[in-house]
Amino acid sequence: MKRIGVLTSGGDAPGMNAAIRAVVRKCIYHNVEIYGINNGYQGLIEGNIFKMDVGSVGDIIQRGGTMLYTARSEEFKTEEGRQKGIEQLNKFGIEGLIVIGGDGSFRGAQKLTEKGFPCIGVPGTIDNDISGTDFTIGFDTALNTIIEAIDKIRDTATSHERTYIVEVMGRDAGDLALWAGLADGAESILIPEKKDDLDEVIARLRRGVERGKRHSIIILAEGVGSAFDYSDQIKAATNLETRVTVLGHIQRGGSPTANDRVLASRLGAQAVELLLEGKEGRMVGIQKNQLVDHDINDILTQKHSIDEDMYKLSKELSI
Repeated sequence: MKRIGVLTSGGDAPGMNAAIRAVVRKCIYHNVEIYGINNGYQGLIEGNIFKMDVGSVGDIIQRGGTMLYTARSEEFKTEEGRQKGIEQLNKFGIEGLIVIGGDGSFRGAQKLTEKGFPCIGVPGTIDNDISGTDFTIGFDTALNTIIEAIDKIRDTATSHERTYIVEVMGRDAGDLALWAGLADGAESILIPEKKDDLDEVIARLRRGVERGKRHSIIILAEGVGSAFDYSDQIKAATNLETRVTVLGHIQRGGSPTANDRVLASRLGAQAVELLLEGKEGRMVGIQKNQLVDHDINDILTQKHSIDEDMYKLSKELSI
């Protein structure tokens, strides 16, 4: 394989630039030409492709977001759109593609592989909702952003003796909420994987009030529902003064942590190795700090699950 392409797709995640850098420099190290594709699959369809060199990825390892930009493409979901993409890859002589993104991005890679074009997926999403890997690129940075925000919110919650409900991202996965809640000592953690009864949350708040506690932090994963709805119900049931903070897209930005930079570098380089070994339709990941790779078809049919022991511990420590 003499020419490889790389693109980022779906939501941006801190560390994507570190992964791009690793792909580019690993290719050059092996005397393989590397081509960047701007704006994800939509850019692929439009032929927004350019040759990269060592200097193309200078001074990007510390930057959040993605230098290749990202976009969602409805056209690529069609057979005609994918065929256009393959024609562009053939036009530039690209023989293999590395896709950095989440499950939606991997579905595109899966379809290209089925049509005979080798692809390798690199998990990049703050949600940490991909099976087959303990961590995804961007999760650690987003988690630390959330923790920093909650630390500041707790100062205000303490000063004003209020109950704060903090809504975090994660789509249908509760990892960000669970990890942040445990790290920040939240009184309650509401995640999609565990349908906690609101009565239990209210009972926990009342027990706190009975022992003299005058402020609380509740972490709510967006996949559970609206923090404002929960706030209204809690206030009606307890008469406690409640406030809502929706952290939003602040969680997706910022300079990646050391963990995310190292993870992204390892996964990006491994993706190149797999293509050079003749593998295709695989996703690289990390499990127990060891690099692994899995069939993308298996990854897309497996549901990510939370750490049950961690969830149990969060319950035990929030009495």
